[in-house]
Amino acid sequence: MTDNTVAGREEQPGRALAGLLRHWWESSARDGREKPTQQSLAKRLGVDQTTLSRYLNPAHASNAPRRIVEQLHSALRAPAEDLVRACALADAAAGSSPGRKRPAPVGQVTGTSVPAGPADGHKAAACWRDRSPAAFPTLAVASFLLLVLGSFAWWLVPPTGQSNAKATANVSDRPSEGTDWPLARKGNVLWKARTVQLLLRADGYDVKVDADYGPATAEAVKKFQAAHGLTPDGKVGKDTWPLLIVTVDSRTTKPDAITAVQYLLHHAGVPTDSTGTYTLSTMRSLKEFQGSRNLPVTGVGDEGTWRALLNAQGPDQHK
Repeated sequence: MTDNTVAGREEQPGRALAGLLRHWWESSARDGREKPTQQSLAKRLGVDQTTLSRYLNPAHASNAPRRIVEQLHSALRAPAEDLVRACALADAAAGSSPGRKRPAPVGQVTGTSVPAGPADGHKAAACWRDRSPAAFPTLAVASFLLLVLGSFAWWLVPPTGQSNAKATANVSDRPSEGTDWPLARKGNVLWKARTVQLLLRADGYDVKVDADYGPATAEAVKKFQAAHGLTPDGKVGKDTWPLLIVTVDSRTTKPDAITAVQYLLHHAGVPTDSTGTYTLSTMRSLKEFQGSRNLPVTGVGDEGTWRALLNAQGPDQHK
């Protein structure tokens, strides 16, 4: 291999970044965990699947921003020591366009040294910004303008009254996303149908788990609704879901209900082993999902967690 070839590869950080991200994704299936689909992973990252595929394609230079790199590192549980290099490659790829300053080498930022060794404590240090003296004047001007604007806003809106209390409410006090129960009905396929079928089986109904909400599934739902005093319309909505779900924890003895939770977790972007048994891995996955949805991190599949899991799935599918 010639020196020019080596230099050419070193000057393509985008390709190196794409290769590293692809390696994380391919290597995520370990310790009994399944590799997440690109569709579920893209939904968790807040990007479309086409964009994610481009980030993970070593044949093309990746322009994945730091936010995506850090989220992929966490979601795929990549080696801690990889994060420093990945952030450096992301910086280099972002700074390779004309007129932009290229970032400092791996393990170093201008004026500040950053250890490049494998340690979780260095994750934050891996993505420090350039803190050279030349940046201070701009920072000082920006800080002054923010101070002036803040004082003006305080004068216009005095910190009293109910409206101010609402405006300053902590984000953690707001309801998490996915607060409504989805509607599952005849004609649905994939995740809605499979979840309803698994929960019906957990309740003792002999239905086939084929991910197709057909006449047999609708009839079983009607029987379940009639047995619980609901209008038997064969649809699973806000009144039926709370009765159909099963709290999943270490005491749960209904494998189909546990399988349903594991299935929903996996397709919500949290790789989870499908065993039908509440394992330590299942508990960790539930806690990871709950933390990402601003839910109490208990590791228990309660009503709020079920509702969030259902709302974290892909779009509605019909046959």
